[in-house]
Amino acid sequence: MIPIANPDIGDGERDAVEEVLDSGYIASGDVVTAFEEAFAEFCGAERGVATANGTAALHAVCEALDVRGRAVITTPFSFVATANSIRLAGGEPVFADIDSNTYNLDPDAVESILRDREDVAAIMPVHLYGLPADMDRFAELAAEYDVALIEDAAQAHGAAVDGRRVGSLGDVACFSFYPTKNMTTGEGGMVTMDDPDIEAGVRGFINHGRDGSAQYAHTAVGHNLRLTNIAAALGRVQLQRLPDFTEARRENADRLTEGLAETAVETPAVPEGRTHVYHQYTVRTDGRDALQSALEERGVDSKIYYPTCIHELDAYEGYDADVPNATRAAEEVLSLPVHPNLSSADVDRIVEAVADTGIRHV
Repeated sequence: MIPIANPDIGDGERDAVEEVLDSGYIASGDVVTAFEEAFAEFCGAERGVATANGTAALHAVCEALDVRGRAVITTPFSFVATANSIRLAGGEPVFADIDSNTYNLDPDAVESILRDREDVAAIMPVHLYGLPADMDRFAELAAEYDVALIEDAAQAHGAAVDGRRVGSLGDVACFSFYPTKNMTTGEGGMVTMDDPDIEAGVRGFINHGRDGSAQYAHTAVGHNLRLTNIAAALGRVQLQRLPDFTEARRENADRLTEGLAETAVETPAVPEGRTHVYHQYTVRTDGRDALQSALEERGVDSKIYYPTCIHELDAYEGYDADVPNATRAAEEVLSLPVHPNLSSADVDRIVEAVADTGIRHV
């Protein structure tokens, strides 16, 4: 079976982790600080704060921006953590529809909500599948309506808009380093920003509400959501390898797009000026379930991201949204393997498997 994901951990990562283990300083410390600085520089941001996971990054940002009792406009077509982070901080996720071509949050749909509501604290677009959202338009809306702009960049390490990397395109951005992501620390996350006040709010929340003035100066209620030196050691090496990972993903995606051009699936759209890093290579067809079954029979793994819109999950009973594009996408999308460890023969096999299914077009 060709797997949908295959994390690449090499000798460099093992050596870096072993060095931390030998040092005895395995909790949060200087290695974390070095990782924060390197990742922020990579994104083009001034500051970085490492967290225990990507959800912790999103939650800490919502706490730092004080969304409690206010609305945050986001997408219903994402992993549930996007919306959970808003609720955990006491805010209200308000779901706007997606663009049917990119699967990202639709600025027109967001603007419609901004016109109707006066309680919006922030806009939280997701750079879904590794494709940046329309950040130029969202930045304009955030400025016009005086709301914060949060990038959920959990799937988009190294993605860019007109050469500017995500992580530096909003007021603050959040990344995940889960094993299936474009780079990993095992579990882990990162927040990037320029604003020192946001940094202070995030650092305080993930460190028991400390304000940094003294070891036991707890000025707010917080969590322990820090990253460890062990995880950061992994991350520093993975970050060095990320450009090669990205190049391999993009090459695999180009070959898939070329090979699938004459098949009965719709391949990913990439608007001009945006650099897609292909966390997922997602096709769509109204014969999705049949396609997935046929691929499994041919030894090709695939996954549905995401089969249910967030507001339709049991945990979101009582929430509602008019999001026809998102609803349709949830019925038609299917992600194929695109990870860096695919061989040339693997890519050919994926293309042949899709072509052999005979699934009709959307």
